[in-house]
Amino acid sequence: MAATTSRVALITGAGRGIGRAIAERLADDGQDIIVADVPSARENIDAVVAAVEQRGQRAVGVTGDVSNPADVERMIQEGTDALGDLDVFIANAGIAQVDEILDVEPDALDRIIDVNIKGVYYSYQAAARKFIAQGTGGKIIAAASIVAFRPFPVLASYSATKWAVRGLTQAAAMEFAKHKITVNAYAPGVVGTAMWDLIDEKLTERDGKPRGSALQEQVDNILAGRVSEPEDVAKLVSYLAGPDSDHMTGQTVLIDGGINFS
Repeated sequence: MAATTSRVALITGAGRGIGRAIAERLADDGQDIIVADVPSARENIDAVVAAVEQRGQRAVGVTGDVSNPADVERMIQEGTDALGDLDVFIANAGIAQVDEILDVEPDALDRIIDVNIKGVYYSYQAAARKFIAQGTGGKIIAAASIVAFRPFPVLASYSATKWAVRGLTQAAAMEFAKHKITVNAYAPGVVGTAMWDLIDEKLTERDGKPRGSALQEQVDNILAGRVSEPEDVAKLVSYLAGPDSDHMTGQTVLIDGGINFS
């Protein structure tokens, strides 16, 4: 195992968007990064590895499907074989589903549950087992969402999975505390990503309104006056992954520019 004085963080879904922003921010914080994503994202993984290395930190790319527990365990093992003991596990991977409840097909519902609930569950299991085996404690962090506090129309299945993440985070914090493992989650709001473009498309099509109007309605409700950027979320995750949050566990923290209050 490679010796290192740097902390090591594994981030799932790290090939783009919020995951990539988190990887780059934690590298700026001085952490070495295990960049994890699905095999089809190999090119994106390599780009994030290069971005981390440009910041003077070590990085390794690993591939797998978080809905497969064996894949999660293997990604941890491959990453820590290359970089050393794990300090932070960020269960960022997730998928969206933009459909009204009446239109959701069983296969689609199964897939979002597999990735967004089972994937986080397996990630919590594997990360905790690794920290316990190391005898080091550690930090587990997951991606929830604003919809873990207030659901959105056409996002019922996505909302349900993120409520599950919030509850799982609380339960895991209770069970893992004796092992010196903290468990928290971050809850982004309206982030400028392809998912929100799709939400706007679905809502405006449903309501017979011009494209862009549904997203603008959301922006109008943001006290900060703009949609979030991936870097906004990464700043919160930097705190959750660092020593200043050592006395914090079981929390799901909103980072939405002032849409919801908890």
